[in-house]
Amino acid sequence: MDARHLPQPFRPLPIRSMNFFGRGLSRVGVKPIALSEAALTGAAARQTGLSDYGAESFRPGFRRLLQSLEEDAKLTLFGRFFAQRQLLELLSHRLRLVDWRKRHPEIAQEKVAPPIFVLGLPRTGTTLLYGLLAEDPAARAPLSWEIDEPDPPPETATYLTDPRIERTEKRFEQLRQLAPGFQAIHPIGSLMPQECIVLMASEFMSIRFEMTFDVAGYQSWMLDQDMTDAYRFHHDFLQHLQWRCPGEHWVLKSPGHLGALDALIERYPDAMIIQTHRDPGRVIPSVSSLEYTMRMVCSDDVDPHRLGAQQMKVWQTLLDDCVATRARRPELDARILDLHFDSIVSDPQGTVRKVYEHFDLPLTPATEARMKAFVTDNPREKHGVHRYGLESFGLDAAEVESTFASYRERFGVALEPY
Repeated sequence: MDARHLPQPFRPLPIRSMNFFGRGLSRVGVKPIALSEAALTGAAARQTGLSDYGAESFRPGFRRLLQSLEEDAKLTLFGRFFAQRQLLELLSHRLRLVDWRKRHPEIAQEKVAPPIFVLGLPRTGTTLLYGLLAEDPAARAPLSWEIDEPDPPPETATYLTDPRIERTEKRFEQLRQLAPGFQAIHPIGSLMPQECIVLMASEFMSIRFEMTFDVAGYQSWMLDQDMTDAYRFHHDFLQHLQWRCPGEHWVLKSPGHLGALDALIERYPDAMIIQTHRDPGRVIPSVSSLEYTMRMVCSDDVDPHRLGAQQMKVWQTLLDDCVATRARRPELDARILDLHFDSIVSDPQGTVRKVYEHFDLPLTPATEARMKAFVTDNPREKHGVHRYGLESFGLDAAEVESTFASYRERFGVALEPY
């Protein structure tokens, strides 16, 4: 499969016309949609009537992201609109979360029980495992709708009937139309558990952005930053969500946690951590395909070979950091449960039992029945077949194998045939 066969975005006439107009403006140096700090923070203040962002720790990441959007992303006019809307939403979320904490100081007193964190490369069974663990009535997984619209905080009585659920689903349907094939690669839904990369985005320290835009400069910068403040914001967000809609424990997931184990454990010292494993040679082209699909929504100039090289760097950095942290802190091996992709997909029920036994959690017959139904209702390739190959992204099997050899050796990860 070469780059010519990669999925192409759906461009309805209004978007094609908008981008045509934008190309004309760019030729004369005009950028009609401002992506500056002053313009965006001013617009967020006008939209919300608020101005207090709380801790100023978000600003370095925000500024670096804006710089990278201008220098690296090659956005169309629609892409600039898409980025502006996303950034305004994130700024508004932050303003409103801070406002709720000021008006209701009891939110900051919420005790977050030790969460379960699922971390690992994408395409390693994390989504299946996350969905299974979220089926436990004792668990509380952040759903897409409450992350997408966290104001006001969710309430138990209306948690599955809140009107924000329908609004979020409409936005997701628009994304599915703009990025055909996206649902087959990464299913989304308003009532599906959402990842921490979205929850942490309002701190502007998240790998979420590089999944939508080519922001190589920002991503390289972020991978070298201390994540302590990002996990403080993460904790604040969980307090906000659980205030009027609690659970016994949170179930959380993100591949970004791989590179931030120290910060995660500092904030959540009693966290229950599961790390999933798979041959990166099967992961890298799949993630590249996902990001190619998303980036093409906002740009007409996405180089798949550049994208492949970026993915190699991102995941090598995160895995190297994880391997180094676990080598430096060998006591973590006893508390982190390592699971392999083939075991997760071949025996999901047995995998869940192993999780509950490892962390000494009660697993009732009723919960097991719910999890069994989840597996039945969510077979692999339910949303379509996702086809991808290393060559589409300028990657060589031998290079990938060599790059991740130390990771595979450390965790006993077998090579998979291409």
